[in-house]
Amino acid sequence: MVFSPLFVTAALVLLLTPGPAVLYIVARSMNQGRRAGLVSVLGVELGNSVHVVAATLGLSAILLTSALAFNVIKYVGAVYLVYIGIRTLLTPVKTEVDPGEVQKSLRRTFTQGFVVAALNPKTALFFLAFLPQFVDYSRGNPSVQFLALGLLFVAMAITTDSLYALLSGTAGNWLRRNAWFLAFQRYFSGMIYIGLGVSAALTGGDRK
Repeated sequence: MVFSPLFVTAALVLLLTPGPAVLYIVARSMNQGRRAGLVSVLGVELGNSVHVVAATLGLSAILLTSALAFNVIKYVGAVYLVYIGIRTLLTPVKTEVDPGEVQKSLRRTFTQGFVVAALNPKTALFFLAFLPQFVDYSRGNPSVQFLALGLLFVAMAITTDSLYALLSGTAGNWLRRNAWFLAFQRYFSGMIYIGLGVSAALTGGDRK
């Protein structure tokens, strides 16, 4: 299969434009460091891969035709984002972290990233709207092309999101040397999560 340069260019422009996933990764990276940021990238992109596979199998079409399914997933995802934000706000600042707690935190970060992405119905609709534009029926099975394009998009997203994680994680490490930032970053990150949840619930309105 030959991938269209137009697809790569369009995908890159979209991926470099900060959206909910990027803001989530940046918040995690600044809050917990580069390692946690990269773990959140893997969680988010695994969740996006679920949408790619579902769209390939035609399951995402349910979200396109069912207002109930769309709204249920939309609000569950929004509530989960708000929950993460509230939990972040209520978690005390620690200057020393136990290694075992770090591993537990990384597992939680990965799981949260996966859930945030997997419960975003707009991602499913995005793949349904974006990927078919680059499927060439003369080149073989459309489903195989659809899956390949989706996985390529996810692979590109891992690269661009990792850059965001590394840059914001580095900035976070520098800022955490200041005592005041240890408290500020907790409120900053928490409000980002809550804001993303509210935005996910309100932006675009319900499907009727």
